Amino acid sequence: MNVVSLSHASSASPVNSATAAVPPVILVDEADHPLGLAEKLSVHETGLLHRAVSVFAFDASGAMLIQRRAVGKYHSGGLWSNSACSHPREHETPAEAARRCLREEMGLECATLEPAFAFIYRAQVSPTLIEHEFDHVFVARVTEAPAPDEREVSAWRRVSLQEAIDEVAHDASRFSAWFPLALGRLQGLEVTERAARPLPERVGDA
Repeated sequence: MNVVSLSHASSASPVNSATAAVPPVILVDEADHPLGLAEKLSVHETGLLHRAVSVFAFDASGAMLIQRRAVGKYHSGGLWSNSACSHPREHETPAEAARRCLREEMGLECATLEPAFAFIYRAQVSPTLIEHEFDHVFVARVTEAPAPDEREVSAWRRVSLQEAIDEVAHDASRFSAWFPLALGRLQGLEVTERAARPLPERVGDA
């Protein structure tokens, strides 16, 4: 387990998933054992550790798709980040959450989805909000062009893994706090190398 931070803050407000207007997040310990549900904004105000997913999607050419978060997002708006990210809902596995958020944010279905790694990080993402996540990172392969939801995504582009690493090294302030932390860990992984290989052309595509 890669741990960036294990610091905790005060407690957040517990909620019932059946009555929450916004789906609550799942509080966890450092071993990813569920501790209960809590209201999403409250958790980010208090910095409690909770479960999350991040998806890095690669297209048929082997390029990685990155998105620019919509300006209206409650934090990190306007910053470039990975293909999609979210919080698993009650009774939803991390893999199910990964598929859902890629569909909801980028309008994409996963041709393949593989777990890459998980890690814990803690980052101040606004003057009043903290991301403290047990993040399950997935690598996906997609074969269609993105059709993003403009409420979630303001722009997207294709880059190689190395291009993304170089851009972060040049100016990390353009990217979400978690993106560089996860990006560096993707290097050298077999799952990443597989996804970055171009798919063979299908008959009739040439």
